[in-house]
Amino acid sequence: MISETVQPLTPVMTALNEADGLVLAENIFAPQSIPAYPQSSMDGFAFAFKEGLTAYPIKGEMAAGSNREFILEPGTAVRIFTGAAVPSGADTVLVQEKASLTGDVLQVLDTNLSKGNNVRPIGSEIMEGSLALEAGHQLHAGSIGFIAGMGVPAVSVFPKPQVSVIVTGNELQEPGAALGYGQVYESNSLALGACLSRFGITQYKVSRCVDDPTLLASVLGNALDQADLVLMTGGVSVGDYDFTLQAFRAVGVIPVFHKIKQKPGKPILFGMKGSKAVFGLPGNPASVLTCFYEYVLPAIGMMMQRSASLQQTRIPIAQEYRKPSGLTHFLKASTNGKQVWLQPGQESYKLSSFATANCLVVLPEDMVFVSQGQEVEVHLFP
Repeated sequence: MISETVQPLTPVMTALNEADGLVLAENIFAPQSIPAYPQSSMDGFAFAFKEGLTAYPIKGEMAAGSNREFILEPGTAVRIFTGAAVPSGADTVLVQEKASLTGDVLQVLDTNLSKGNNVRPIGSEIMEGSLALEAGHQLHAGSIGFIAGMGVPAVSVFPKPQVSVIVTGNELQEPGAALGYGQVYESNSLALGACLSRFGITQYKVSRCVDDPTLLASVLGNALDQADLVLMTGGVSVGDYDFTLQAFRAVGVIPVFHKIKQKPGKPILFGMKGSKAVFGLPGNPASVLTCFYEYVLPAIGMMMQRSASLQQTRIPIAQEYRKPSGLTHFLKASTNGKQVWLQPGQESYKLSSFATANCLVVLPEDMVFVSQGQEVEVHLFP
């Protein structure tokens, strides 16, 4: 249901130094050939190769970056360095380790030398007008360097979403402040921020709201004015102070689904307002992180047109486990790649198990028992 409703963000032109991890929205064609001139691949001497000729008078020097242009006379050579333009009239480069100098005369010691050795032809990497990278390519260090080497300073990409996090609850207090009776320290915004940062989203807004339906609707409306994606925590169940669904309707967010047969995170709420996605996440910290990894992260990937879901595999479990039928269970776990073991403390309010976990074990709703050594579905954290 998320994949059917979440749409890609509108592409934007982005400088290469800010494009790492983003996905190209259009094809990239080479504006010029690379290299744009015959280029030496070695330090040595350039000349026009002639079978049997082993002595060449040296008539100059070509360094990398030199814009000097001249025609090399037949039977003569020029000192040349890696990356320098091979002068007109030369077609071969002799590496310096296989050369000797007698005064200003080059002596060729390479008996296997042939025409064209150690010269990079024009367009040997890519020719002008050729397709360099296709739309849909996720940029990384190599592709960014490739594009920069063609002289392209910016590219059209699907951007990172603007994200707003809304934390609700009368009982919440910021870490570092004095904790009153009945209060708990708020951790969800920091945990979600860390998750977003792992995916390259470091700019996001955090708002805090008490359990008041009118105020919550106002905070949500303001967030939707600025954000592509809103993450709300708390207030999605059916208690007297659970106002998230009411706030959805007040500001025109159309619910897509409410509640999933899973543990933790059963009360999760998801809706859309136009092209903007809103998740109502449960307040319990383990539920928040589970729902982020399983539902929010794929939605972000859809917006950015890149794969973002947790990597899935199957690994033998280290201990037996029983559960009731009717709910899919997402269990905090750790794996070394050969075996996976469940963490103690699976309750939805406990983050201690998440603190040392590196994956989730997923047990389907109809499964009631898993035996030691049985392969189970594992979702690996990024």
